[in-house]
Amino acid sequence: MSLRLLEFDADTREVDAITKLLEERQVHHVWVAPLDESHATIKVLLDAEHVEEVTDTLQARPRTSGHRMVLLAVEATLPRLKEPEPAENDADGDTEASSSSNSLRISRDELYQDLASGTRLNIPYAVMVALSTIVAALGLIRGDVATIIGAMVIAPLLGPNIALSFASTLGDTALARRAATTLAAGLAIAAVLSVSIGIVFDINPFAPEIASRTTVGFANIALALAAGAAGSLAFTTGVPAALVGVMVAVALLPPLATAGMLAGDGHWLQAGNAFLLLIANIASVNLAAMTTFVLQRVRPRVWWQAERAKKGRRIAIAIWGGTLLVLIVIIAIARVRNV
Repeated sequence: MSLRLLEFDADTREVDAITKLLEERQVHHVWVAPLDESHATIKVLLDAEHVEEVTDTLQARPRTSGHRMVLLAVEATLPRLKEPEPAENDADGDTEASSSSNSLRISRDELYQDLASGTRLNIPYAVMVALSTIVAALGLIRGDVATIIGAMVIAPLLGPNIALSFASTLGDTALARRAATTLAAGLAIAAVLSVSIGIVFDINPFAPEIASRTTVGFANIALALAAGAAGSLAFTTGVPAALVGVMVAVALLPPLATAGMLAGDGHWLQAGNAFLLLIANIASVNLAAMTTFVLQRVRPRVWWQAERAKKGRRIAIAIWGGTLLVLIVIIAIARVRNV
């Protein structure tokens, strides 16, 4: 896990208490720089997985909660740091702090900042969705797997999907609303473009790359579940999103482009099947991402927000789980009829 530098101002009367508190946490170094007679700047070097524990502790203090904290990523430090010894309470696992610090993920606030930036509905986002849709559609028509993968690397739908799952986990209705709006706009842009391409070009519904996305099966749901888990893990562990963008995109953009092109060319039955695949994938991605966030102990800082988050999670799980259950029943009925 990478290093972080935490900076904030504090009352000089509280500096000794704060530094003593920090020394009890798993931090590498603490520096205090006086600003004037009444204020000082405190800098803390620590591992990324311990940031949430430290910031939550500091924000719980009345005199430090009003100050703004700044968190910076640290590329390197010299001399090299020694590996810290595990704390005594880590072996027992009897404290919430130790379980949080051992979750091996970046802090809740870093996650929020990273994911909130992916919910911005602006011109660059719309252009990226349009370009990736065009590339994916042409790759599907030509049966060119490399071109389809190229469209997936752009992965504009990754951010809104994972942000929606993150917001549902925390019960953050404002972030969930922005993420859902951005995701809906991206899907609408891709749908309009793919339908237009289907009107212009002759679409062969039996072409291998297109036909493979007009059937809904349990393997497709498993792929989407894995994609959602990989997407959330990428953000929580600080892995570059581009590494899993391809995996999430394979579950979302190609089925959407396929459905739009087939509908534009008048192949309504195949288009409907591709649309069902898209719905199944969206539900699977969000359900798996939410589960991953919960397992990684992503939760609000205060108890009253935790109650709201629990309610939000239940609603989201009911929606995505219910949708997925209906689609699984449809798949099972279709298989029985084909036997």
